[in-house]
Amino acid sequence: MPYDFRPAVREQTSLLVAFAGPSGSGKTFSALAFAEGLAAGGKIAFIDTEAGRALHYADRFKFDHCELRPPFRPEAYTEIIAAAERGGYRVIVIDSMSHEYEGDGGIQDWAAELEAKGTKAPGNWKLPKLAHKRMVSRLLQCRAHLVFCLRAEEKIKIEKGDNGKTVVVPVGWQPLCEKRFMYEMTASFLLKPEYPGIPHAIKLQDQHRAAFPSGKQIGREAGEALAAWAGGGAEPVKDAGAELYDTGMRNAEQGTEALKAWYEGLARDRKLLIRGRLQDLKDVAELVDSRGNDLSFDGPAGQAADAPAGEQQVAA
Repeated sequence: MPYDFRPAVREQTSLLVAFAGPSGSGKTFSALAFAEGLAAGGKIAFIDTEAGRALHYADRFKFDHCELRPPFRPEAYTEIIAAAERGGYRVIVIDSMSHEYEGDGGIQDWAAELEAKGTKAPGNWKLPKLAHKRMVSRLLQCRAHLVFCLRAEEKIKIEKGDNGKTVVVPVGWQPLCEKRFMYEMTASFLLKPEYPGIPHAIKLQDQHRAAFPSGKQIGREAGEALAAWAGGGAEPVKDAGAELYDTGMRNAEQGTEALKAWYEGLARDRKLLIRGRLQDLKDVAELVDSRGNDLSFDGPAGQAADAPAGEQQVAA
């Protein structure tokens, strides 16, 4: 099997950037200032789960606003972000992404609902986690830059001290989200209420550090710097493995037989590209089979299949 090696070229790419912090840490203002620079004159969409709180800054920044209401299922986020991408927005700000995890109808609530219906832990987490994986897969394919705001809270852990007594050990501020979500980001930061808008890096690559000088508040300049880096001088192209996974997911959503037929039809080098994520696709396909070839998460008249009667899906 021939392999084609070519000179490496950094191509235009879309960014996923997250700002996490408690109330008063400057998340929303910082995200809008950053988005203004990142958009480079393009349109900014703001997806608001905080009851219109972003509108407090409507006189400071130019953006188009849309509210996302409960239930905060992963597919609701996927749909509204896809709608913004179709609308031609260069930057999409989501405030707050934490609701997908801990909000009304988010994946924690979803798992609790399934447990109440008799699906014991950890099985009650299978469906919510698969939906979250599908959402992340779609976000990674988005052509617009995505800026996420997340809530954070101070965590503690209980340990035994040297004298054998129980002691409380502060862990620090932790983002409220699914535990792997922050690792999908191009860059992510923690903002603290005592220093509003000043980022403390959670994930920051060396080539991006100059955009976030130590002790300086996040602003338009940081967005401009990352926009210049992301430009790359070439049209954006999908990573071959990511594109293949996206196609595989569409087949998995039709069940095991469809996934198997698709996978067996791939050339050996293509199978190698997808091998590391094949189990995710199998899990989705098996779940489709168990639900009677339906993984739309919607019941009659748009009602969430596993939600209590009367709980309605959010339209994009």
